[in-house]
Amino acid sequence: MTTILPDAALDALLAQDVPYGDLTTDLLGIGDRPARMRFAARGAMVLSGTEEAARLIVKAGGQIDSVAPSGTGLEAGAVFLESHGPAGALHRAWKMAQTLTEYASGIATRARRIVDAAPGVTVACTRKNFPGAKDLSVKAVQAGGAVMHRLGLSETLLVFPEHRAFLAAPPESWLAELRRKAPEKKIVVEVGSIDEAVAVARAGADVIQLEKLSPDAARAVIKATRDLTPPPVVAPAGGVTEANAAAYAAAGCRLLITSAPFFGPPADVQVTLEPA
Repeated sequence: MTTILPDAALDALLAQDVPYGDLTTDLLGIGDRPARMRFAARGAMVLSGTEEAARLIVKAGGQIDSVAPSGTGLEAGAVFLESHGPAGALHRAWKMAQTLTEYASGIATRARRIVDAAPGVTVACTRKNFPGAKDLSVKAVQAGGAVMHRLGLSETLLVFPEHRAFLAAPPESWLAELRRKAPEKKIVVEVGSIDEAVAVARAGADVIQLEKLSPDAARAVIKATRDLTPPPVVAPAGGVTEANAAAYAAAGCRLLITSAPFFGPPADVQVTLEPA
């Protein structure tokens, strides 16, 4: 997993945190003292954002001795980043690098738990990330072994009930029109009941997105549509977590759509910054 945040974004993060110098370090007169800094996992986690953390340290004036890549699984106590340089440089980068890694690793860790709960099933995360943090969120999702469901509104066809409220024609009509206008796109339709799912599938939808339907409901939809050629992809969405991912997989679902990795506490990273 390579760095995806451009230098301009990292410069902006440093400017937010250290706009006019580090007053405490400067007034104490310790900025030129040689120092070392290391990051360690306080608990088991999947890393993400370590490349950006290392780059922040370098941009602040430090040097990197070692860094584990995003996607690495760690046990509690494992050191994953070591650096050295002037104390002033390491103090400038310390908190921003730590916080970025903690938030990104929290997302990656939750994504990995869902992936591990349903082996062989694709876990796709929605675009419901914190506004302004999409780049880092996407990287964290991928570090956890999941994929993105949608990066935005511009590249995928997903018909919600809120769209269908404006359509008077039957599903067969507007599905055919969508396919004529965008023949290279899969058409995803979100539904809220078994009957609606079956009707939309028989009308020609490629993917049926089940909004907050149970594993038993998903199994019923799969059973009722398996005679179609090809059968639709039945994808639960809304409320999919590590607690129920295995149940959806057992029901026959091969795609799980979730926002759960974005919501939860950050990972806990211990930083040691001391004289070299």
